[in-house]
Amino acid sequence: MRTALIAALLFVTLFSLGCATAPASSEDREALVRQARETISKFKSEKPGYFKVYNDSSVGVAVFPSVGKGAIGVGGAYGKGVLFENDKAVGFCDLTQASIGLQLGGQAYAELVFFQDKVSLGRFKSGNLEFAAQASAVAIKADASANADYQNGVAVFTIDGTGLMYEASIGGQQFTFLPNDTFE
Repeated sequence: MRTALIAALLFVTLFSLGCATAPASSEDREALVRQARETISKFKSEKPGYFKVYNDSSVGVAVFPSVGKGAIGVGGAYGKGVLFENDKAVGFCDLTQASIGLQLGGQAYAELVFFQDKVSLGRFKSGNLEFAAQASAVAIKADASANADYQNGVAVFTIDGTGLMYEASIGGQQFTFLPNDTFE
């Protein structure tokens, strides 16, 4: 019973954070953009070939410098990010994820979502982009990234973070977006 209560509290906490897509202050927004650019630099340095291929073939990239994930049976993840088009920060986004299944632990990672065309980018901006339970990201450090390709106009990469997570679960990711002109 106690485990279920902790899992429920974790789930509610993670998803209540998801209500604030962008940092409240201009300083916090600038810090998030800086962190996102650092994440892009890390991706470039670890996999320069992949970055070039995906950056050259995409119309935009959403960068989530830190996604926190935790679970005890029921799990959730949350991260704030920045959407870039032509290397310009055009708005802020967040990622929420829910999962259920055999899972225990917590971890943090960075995630980059490349958009192949204006249609997939438009779905993201309008809040109509969700990843189904079967969708998976490719870990940048893994050799499996050689098999990465766009799926429905989207390619997702993660950069290893910290933490340990055991997981055999199903779940999906959902995104929200606020353009920069919201803050002007």
